[in-house]
Amino acid sequence: MNSTTATPARQVGGLALACLILFVDGYDLFTLGTVGPSLVHYTPWGATTSTIGLLGSVTAIGMPFGSTLAGWAADRWGRRTPMVVAIVWVSASMLGAALAPGLEFFAVVRFCTGIGIGALAPLVGAFVTDTAPAHRRTLHLMVALAGLGIGGIASSLLGRLLLPDVHFQWLFLPGAVPVVIVPLIWRLVPAAPPAQEPALTTARRNRVAQLLTPQFRRTTILFWAATFMSMALVYSTSSWLPTVMVKAGYDLGSSLDFLMAFTLGAVVGGLVLSPIADRGHLRIVTLGTFLLAAIALLVLSTPQPRPLLLVVSALAGLGSLGCQNMVAACMTACYPPRLRGTGLGVGLGVGRIGAMVGPAYLSVVTGAFDSHLAGFYAFMVPAVLGASVIALLPRRLAPPSTEPVVPPATATTAA
Repeated sequence: MNSTTATPARQVGGLALACLILFVDGYDLFTLGTVGPSLVHYTPWGATTSTIGLLGSVTAIGMPFGSTLAGWAADRWGRRTPMVVAIVWVSASMLGAALAPGLEFFAVVRFCTGIGIGALAPLVGAFVTDTAPAHRRTLHLMVALAGLGIGGIASSLLGRLLLPDVHFQWLFLPGAVPVVIVPLIWRLVPAAPPAQEPALTTARRNRVAQLLTPQFRRTTILFWAATFMSMALVYSTSSWLPTVMVKAGYDLGSSLDFLMAFTLGAVVGGLVLSPIADRGHLRIVTLGTFLLAAIALLVLSTPQPRPLLLVVSALAGLGSLGCQNMVAACMTACYPPRLRGTGLGVGLGVGRIGAMVGPAYLSVVTGAFDSHLAGFYAFMVPAVLGASVIALLPRRLAPPSTEPVVPPATATTAA
């Protein structure tokens, strides 16, 4: 099924399913940040503020494996089976986090959760792009990725309502529920892989190498750098924003309010910007989100009236989460269908290194400097560097008009 064969009803159903799956992704992404202050104060586990960064990095270590393997599997065998496996895996891992008897086991299941989370993004991104109308691909992708922000809002709201009165592990329990949507995935997601160009069919197993052919090499490397920066920004803010806000003098409830504003800004702002991106301005919009994140985080570090700080938090969320979503949209726009899952999966897999580095980087900075401003300034660094990388991308983001033809002998050898 692709955008030319999917009926409007099928497109809407697939998009709703994608939103639901990424809601799961977003809930788990933000739950560690939501429970961070409560985890630190849980005496039996003996956690410190550095533990939050360590757990964020442990979660992120599993993500490159999930992203790379799932993207390749989606182009090789279709989107459906890898998606089902990822949902079952992440649901079981979230249940393990809710029931973990100690910090060591909790870290292990967070690593397993990272594998599942890493797999879902490229699978859903490729599925949505396959089925969306060509002139609405960014909009459909942003609608789906809004599920990430909504999941983050749900996590923050639940934490606002329950913490610190209930044990923080209860917030991981809802993550085990999504296993019930497996039959829906089996029905709505096609089993067959994307159609192959005849000259390239025999080389299908060499898809990763094709990302570095002359037609794609420059953009592929830039995308890898951009995803690294975007994920360093996203995972550092999602894991550390409440803790940094508490260090700045806000109580736990206020910090969670800022986190909800942060995620809500990402959801609403992404939907507002996507029609502009679909009109040929995807690169400019992506660059703008990185710069917006840097400016908003700088303002957020200064004393401001509470209503203004909530607005600035929303803009920081639009820039931080928005840049990751827009980079993903850029990748789906630049790769043809036969490489879309692989390109997105490998790109996000490389970017997950930034997800590993980001929380640990914030842990080091906040531990090395007493000032609460250090955390906000540290957030800004990957935002500025990400904008610089996006500025180097081609002005027109689209697959090459002509693709290389692989000679039969070479293709056979590669396969």
